[in-house]
Amino acid sequence: MKALLVLEDGKVFPCKSFTGPGESRGEVVFNTGMTGYQEVLTDPSYKGQMVTMTYPLIGNYGVNPEDAESDRVQVAAFIIREYQSFPSNFRSVSSLADYLKKYGVMGIEELDTRALTRHLRNAGAMRGFISTEDGDPASLLRRVRETPRMAGQDLVKSVTTAMPYYWEDGRPHYFEEQSLSERNIWKHRGEKLSVVTLDFGVKYNILRCMAKEGCEIVVVPASTDAEIIRRTEPEGIFLSNGPGDPEPLTYAVETVRNLLDYRPMFGICLGQQILGLALGGKTFKLKFGHRGVNQPVKNMENGRIEITSQNHGFSVDTASLDMNQIEVTHMNLNDNTLEGFRHKQYPLFSVQYHPEASPGPHDARYLFRRFGDMMRERRPCKTA
Repeated sequence: MKALLVLEDGKVFPCKSFTGPGESRGEVVFNTGMTGYQEVLTDPSYKGQMVTMTYPLIGNYGVNPEDAESDRVQVAAFIIREYQSFPSNFRSVSSLADYLKKYGVMGIEELDTRALTRHLRNAGAMRGFISTEDGDPASLLRRVRETPRMAGQDLVKSVTTAMPYYWEDGRPHYFEEQSLSERNIWKHRGEKLSVVTLDFGVKYNILRCMAKEGCEIVVVPASTDAEIIRRTEPEGIFLSNGPGDPEPLTYAVETVRNLLDYRPMFGICLGQQILGLALGGKTFKLKFGHRGVNQPVKNMENGRIEITSQNHGFSVDTASLDMNQIEVTHMNLNDNTLEGFRHKQYPLFSVQYHPEASPGPHDARYLFRRFGDMMRERRPCKTA
């Protein structure tokens, strides 16, 4: 089925839909990973974005429930060069097309993804509109320019959990929100490290990694305030990844600011940006972002180079941080943007990349051990 992708600068890309008729709009970005398209599709950090895969053949290994990073497809649309309609993999339970149709997400193919990627690298990520119904580029251009920009939007509200839950046996177990004010919410207090995760769009594999580290995890809505978190008396606080611009998340920044000296804290991706804002820093939008599984990062503590998985369009401005209080621990080798920092006084640290994603090597898994060790060293006296 013929379709058109029109970008906000007027660039037009003819293509075809492999998921049937429809329309979609959002910010057009690209991901350089050769595998992992299901993880990309279900990553809440992609909310509001139409993702282009630079690897040309997509769909060849199908999809399965084990590789999902959330409970649904999160992208606004999926853009690929060539769709493989007959997957071959012993773990596959569905084709990519059927998976996208299930969640009402458009998939388009036969688009020159190399040309699109080069254009986005030169001009920057921008809004786009896809349609199988409106074939007039001028009409689509008007419609794409009516689409809200990524900057300034609070997209976390559309992906955070509505109710708190335990992460147990590899899946969420929900309970009533008022239970958060009770001090006995922890099932295994004394046996495991109790961690409250502020859900800005958390990926399931992050929760799996913390569970392997011996953590008992309660995931709470992004709007949960500091007083409620203190009542639960956790041994650590985790700030998750998530979509979009961190600056509109003033409620989350205020919560984190009120918890800076309370318990060990670890932030990933959007979690780092919120932590940076809570410490008085500023953030900015990257030209085309970092999205892929081969981003080189230098560990400033030991000089080693880590190959990392990343997905973000904003970054903390290093120059805005107080270097009397902050130590830079990681830097991106492609553009020298901030990839990690720790506080010199408070027990907190963060990284901009995704240590749970393991794109081949497990270069960054040590960060979960570091968080666990930090909590064990500072484990408070139990009162319940």
